[in-house]
Amino acid sequence: MKLSITSSVVHHLFQDNDGQFGLRLSPQLLEETGDVLGLLEELTRVYNAKPAKGYARFIEKPSEDSESEDNIPVSSETSAEQKLPFQTLVDSWLAEETNFLDFSQEAARLLKNEIADYGVFESGFLLMADYEQTADRYLLVSFIPVREGVMVQPDLSVDRSAQLDVNKLQLAARINLTELAANVDGMDYISFIRGRAGRKVADFFLDFLGCAEQLNAKKTTESLVKTVQSYVSDNELPRELGVTLQKDVFDYCGEQWQQGEKVKVDDIEERFGNHGAPSLKEYTQTKDVTLPQEFPADKTALRGLVKFQGQGGGLSVAFEQKMLGERVQYDPATDTLTITGTPPNLREQLKRFYGQND
Repeated sequence: MKLSITSSVVHHLFQDNDGQFGLRLSPQLLEETGDVLGLLEELTRVYNAKPAKGYARFIEKPSEDSESEDNIPVSSETSAEQKLPFQTLVDSWLAEETNFLDFSQEAARLLKNEIADYGVFESGFLLMADYEQTADRYLLVSFIPVREGVMVQPDLSVDRSAQLDVNKLQLAARINLTELAANVDGMDYISFIRGRAGRKVADFFLDFLGCAEQLNAKKTTESLVKTVQSYVSDNELPRELGVTLQKDVFDYCGEQWQQGEKVKVDDIEERFGNHGAPSLKEYTQTKDVTLPQEFPADKTALRGLVKFQGQGGGLSVAFEQKMLGERVQYDPATDTLTITGTPPNLREQLKRFYGQND
């Protein structure tokens, strides 16, 4: 998907020999060159491919006299004094009270202070970019780690150099500025990488942004999967139709995830109607099941729509649901699974074990 860069900049955060945190600010924005565009395209590709993302909104500054630990999302009624520092910077920039370079420098200073408070750090570069893609405007905030590399200079000498390790990206968030400007209460306009950097690191980055997760994409997707499975079973749909509907939901949600778009229950309802199936919405109302009308999908949780899988006791089994009753038979009375026709690589291993190599 083609993107158009409006502004981008890189700042350097480092730790000196005395253990002090340092910040080197760029005095200018990046030029709009092919290299910069290529970097941002690669960065967004890596970001979009991360399967585990969270979704959040800006939250209000905690009240001094409040005993509640709940994070209150910013709404249309939130005053400027109730907003946290990063959102205040964003608001000032979007209102054109400051330019992108000044905004990014203040954000970098804020990040440096947050690092000092948490004591969590590794050297890296803060890359911020204002760009448009698929008719929406985004602000990407990413902290990219570095790796030591070797570069051949024009005179053919060889020097060590610090390189951006984009594939190791763990701390990044993307704010949908179009959705933020719409000011719709209940909309999760910030996505972020959950990653494997540890909860403390993830919390520090969310605190820097002044946002909190409001909707758990994995749990919501798991709820959708269970609802669709129960819908197929309770309506006693023909086996072929049930498999088709579940595969359709899997494909649709996967496409939405790939494009960074939210799943819409209305879209699933329409797809079911195209197959002549009963209404999913009426089913959820009858069963008192609550599904958000729109929500971001979690890729890993979708597998339950098309696969059976499980592991334990030294055994791991996974197969497509459409195979049940065909190549795979299950007897609930004896808890026996019978598989006809093993995968070629497994078959070869078993033949070698029994000395039956051709």
